[in-house]
Amino acid sequence: MRQFSRRHALGLFAAGTAAALAGPAPWAGARPAAPATVPALGSDFLWGVASAGFQCEGHAPDSNWTRYIDAHPDYDRYRDAVDFYTRYASDIELAAGVGVGVYRISVEWARVQPRPGEWSADGFAFYDSVLDTMAAAGIRPMLTLDHWVYPGWAAERGGWGHPAMLEDWLANARKVVDRYASRNPLWVTFNEPTFYLVNETRNGGLSPAGLPGMQQALVQAHNTIYDHIHRAQPGAQVTSNVAYIVGAVEGPLNGRIIDPISDRLDYVGIDYYYGYSPQSLLNGAPPDFEALWNMPLQPEGIYYALEHYARRFPGKPLYIVENGMPTENGAPRADGYTRADDLRDTVYWIQRARADGMNVMGYNYWSITDNYEWGSYTPRFGLYTVDVTTDPGLTRRPTDAVAAYSAITRAGGVPGDYRPTRAPSACSLVDTPGSCTDPVTVPQ
Repeated sequence: MRQFSRRHALGLFAAGTAAALAGPAPWAGARPAAPATVPALGSDFLWGVASAGFQCEGHAPDSNWTRYIDAHPDYDRYRDAVDFYTRYASDIELAAGVGVGVYRISVEWARVQPRPGEWSADGFAFYDSVLDTMAAAGIRPMLTLDHWVYPGWAAERGGWGHPAMLEDWLANARKVVDRYASRNPLWVTFNEPTFYLVNETRNGGLSPAGLPGMQQALVQAHNTIYDHIHRAQPGAQVTSNVAYIVGAVEGPLNGRIIDPISDRLDYVGIDYYYGYSPQSLLNGAPPDFEALWNMPLQPEGIYYALEHYARRFPGKPLYIVENGMPTENGAPRADGYTRADDLRDTVYWIQRARADGMNVMGYNYWSITDNYEWGSYTPRFGLYTVDVTTDPGLTRRPTDAVAAYSAITRAGGVPGDYRPTRAPSACSLVDTPGSCTDPVTVPQ
């Protein structure tokens, strides 16, 4: 079975949420009426792209993930991913050409600390050069400290099941923070920590019995490094992004980590991809996590996801750290919905959310290029598509979303009178039961 990826997880619990439709609505009063026009997002809004070290860099050092791939013959061979390691300057240039001001990467622990107690000057020099190139392009980095990858030496002794893992992780994180705090990055401590737990157990990096210990360690690590970041970078903005899960399970499931770190979140990072309605579950094929290009897309779900966390953390800034649309090896989707359609529709709903008072500070598209999707190169998310398995030159070929995103960043959103290509569902399982009793609408 293909790796249960971060984007697979966003739809996992959809089928179990239908029962929540009978539950009480979590708020009083109706949503604001659909406005005839939506305002632009303004010059303070942050437009970005998101990526991850292991998924894009190539030239990978020994890590838990190189070992997982070796242990799973059904996974695509890693090769050198899209080779961001040697092509970062041109990829950053592509991002700058789209008009984004934020570029998310991860500083890979396995690259900067190849052996216990030994730090790699070459590893840090690589990231120094990446950040220098971003600065020259006027792009602010968003740095992820842990995007599910740790050194092979840490994997060999048991990963997050080893009692020294927390202190070793903090030692690396402090090194990274101290080196790069002066760059004024946005910070992400752990990428999707709830599903970090899931993937470690599925790949054999952690036994199920070790889950409570790892969960506690992630909470402690976040809270500890948060304080260190703020000492090194006064006024820093730090989060741990959540993979939004449709339906009633979002609060209790992600809450197991978000709640105990809630007083150390400067903004809430949200990853949103898929949405469901009762009709899509009853009339369509069941969710297929090995064919992400067939998963139902529901752009208005991003409004409900933002609304959920606006209520959970009143007034706190919200940032869509990841959002995008998968295709199968770059082929058109069967439903005819294009990446540009999905992007424009999604941005419309972000504009609606901000117009309705939600404190949305930024949006990252996943990703500037295609990537290694945790075991497979088949799902394609990139603004620029790359045929890793068939094109030795790893040519970056623009999709229709490049022009769409360029227009969006220039204008601060879609035009005020824009109408979504895809109409909102009358009942979205992204927000149950509220979307069924009081769904968002668009003006006629």
